[in-house]
Amino acid sequence: MKILVLNYGSSSIKFKLLQMPLEKLICSGMVERIGYEDAILSFIKDDINIQETVPIRTHREGLSLLANYLTHPEKGVIKNSKDIYAVGHRVVHGGDSFSETTLINGAVKNEINYYSALAPLHNPPNLEGIEIAEKLFPTAKQVAVFDTAFYQTMPIKARKYAIPNTFYTEDNIKVYGFHGTSHKYVSEKAIKYLGKEASKIISIHLGNGCSMTAIVNGTSVNIVWVSPLPTD
Repeated sequence: MKILVLNYGSSSIKFKLLQMPLEKLICSGMVERIGYEDAILSFIKDDINIQETVPIRTHREGLSLLANYLTHPEKGVIKNSKDIYAVGHRVVHGGDSFSETTLINGAVKNEINYYSALAPLHNPPNLEGIEIAEKLFPTAKQVAVFDTAFYQTMPIKARKYAIPNTFYTEDNIKVYGFHGTSHKYVSEKAIKYLGKEASKIISIHLGNGCSMTAIVNGTSVNIVWVSPLPTD
């Protein structure tokens, strides 16, 4: 089966198409600088690396262009949208509502929209991407993988800030955790490599945002992170 994986940023879309369960990469690519006249679309397949500079005003336009590349009669890798069995969406914020990967329905989309207040740069394009994918790949299962899900195991003492308790009880202001998909993957691989059933490890994610997670026996217990800093 073919699984399309989508990762939406505030001004970008990254994708990979995988043949499962072989975990074989069929193609990959991304759209950068969404909202600009000189947006960049890249499409990589085998030894072919296509880059195109085009105006892309919205995430909708960007994902539609990627879908056109996937089904292109010469450059593409699938005959039509029905070749995609499932679309996996990386969603930044699921609050306390989701602790695992979830099949998307109307209720799930409502929750993603609700938590947009806590992730205003990411959840709106995440939700828009889901709704676009539902139209572009109508027969595919739509699945959400939440960055915050991995941190539902953190104890309350690690989730509370040193601020009045009413912010926690009334406004849901707490540590939710980020980069969870990265930390979960890295920690599982490290634990498997070490061959230890009982383990205490720290995983580190370095990128535009950086974070470190303390993990005991495969479950997160604490996180610290640094948000992206201005470059100018």
